[in-house]
Amino acid sequence: MKPPQQTGSQQPIHGGDRYGASLQTPFSQEELLDFSANINPLGMPKSIKEAILKGLSSSAHYPDPFCRRLRAELAKKEGVEAENILCGNGGADLIYRLVYALKPKHALVTAPTFAEYEEALHQAGAQIRHYMLPKSMKLEKDCLQAIADDTDLLFICNPNNPTGLLTGRQLLLEILEKAKTQKTYVCIDECFLDFVREKEAYTITGALAAFPNLLILKSFTKLYAMPGLRLGYILSQNQALLERIRKAGQPWSVSEPAQQAGIAALTETDFRERTLTLVEAERERLETALTKLGLDVWPGKANYLCFRAPGETALYEKLLEKGILIRRCQNYNGLTKEDYRIAVRTPEENSRLIQAINEVFTNEKA
Repeated sequence: MKPPQQTGSQQPIHGGDRYGASLQTPFSQEELLDFSANINPLGMPKSIKEAILKGLSSSAHYPDPFCRRLRAELAKKEGVEAENILCGNGGADLIYRLVYALKPKHALVTAPTFAEYEEALHQAGAQIRHYMLPKSMKLEKDCLQAIADDTDLLFICNPNNPTGLLTGRQLLLEILEKAKTQKTYVCIDECFLDFVREKEAYTITGALAAFPNLLILKSFTKLYAMPGLRLGYILSQNQALLERIRKAGQPWSVSEPAQQAGIAALTETDFRERTLTLVEAERERLETALTKLGLDVWPGKANYLCFRAPGETALYEKLLEKGILIRRCQNYNGLTKEDYRIAVRTPEENSRLIQAINEVFTNEKA
């Protein structure tokens, strides 16, 4: 039986849609080389796979709706109390639940950035204002002026998606100070910060006690290569707000396999360091190769790169013909059909991508 085709309402707003892409090519999902989703090239650690199987054997029972064991382990890692942690079915689940709990009338979103902030706000009926990032694509101090008296909620992604660029802690503290005086909640998404070696210089976790208006979003998805399992969490000193967010979703939002996987992930000791060693070297190699082709590359610090291919509007299609899936970025507010994002993968896979992009541009010049 032929699988159903995507309708207009089913068009994905994210990368990682190997399912839909395989319908457009002779390549199966397994054959497609997916650079559109930013997942750790080392793959899922063995300890997590074993924990998932353990969780399956316990799945004849309801999972702990409060994720008590997982939160206890997270508290040790993050240096906070377990009461300041709420777990959810991935980062996106918590974004929607936050918005549903707050029901903001006016919200501020930087642009371009992760699409789910705006989608969740639209669904909640919020009026959305944008702080359009300058040509550098970096958050600047003038963003303070964009926080109006009636701004109920502000989203910031650090490092930003899709560019991978970082916002310094000092500017974030200034934003939090102003937001606090105006009773504006600030959600800072640090889901990709694990891929930044200088993570401790950028995380805002240490400011939680001073800012009850601060929420920090984190995820197991990217670093531990488990996007299909769905596991994320929010940190906040505002326990009353966390309880409202919890009640804004269904009670068993984190499955037993996901909880077991999270606990196992927190026991990994050298996995992040091995990841950083690989990602840093390969990101630099990809950036160099793209720059040599004359493409404009934003110098991101995460496990992905965003670049502009002026005039080359069919790069996605031409690479898909070769069995390679990349991320088109024209649905990001502030980007165009000339903008793309690629994940950093293994050396062999990155070599294949570099060769394919070179072939596309060589044929363009022929």
